[in-house]
Amino acid sequence: MANVKSAAKQIRVSKKRNIRNRAHRSAMRTAIRRLDEALAGGDAPAIGAATRQATRTMSKMASKGVIHKRKASRLHSRLRRRANRALAAKG
Repeated sequence: MANVKSAAKQIRVSKKRNIRNRAHRSAMRTAIRRLDEALAGGDAPAIGAATRQATRTMSKMASKGVIHKRKASRLHSRLRRRANRALAAKG
């Protein structure tokens, strides 16, 4: 338990941020999972839409500070590469 008022407030703020960040991270993982499902299905429009949604979600998380901007960039690159390979194999 905090002994100082500002420390008690920081604990409250930290808990709120933790809950919010967890929800955002979960949304990002869901978008990535949907892309994986689209890649497994092999449907080109679905792959494109899922890739756009996943990269958009990751960019938002990076701008909010949930993940580091370089991590978002690295994940974008990896996902785009996988999507492009899948589309090239199809076409």
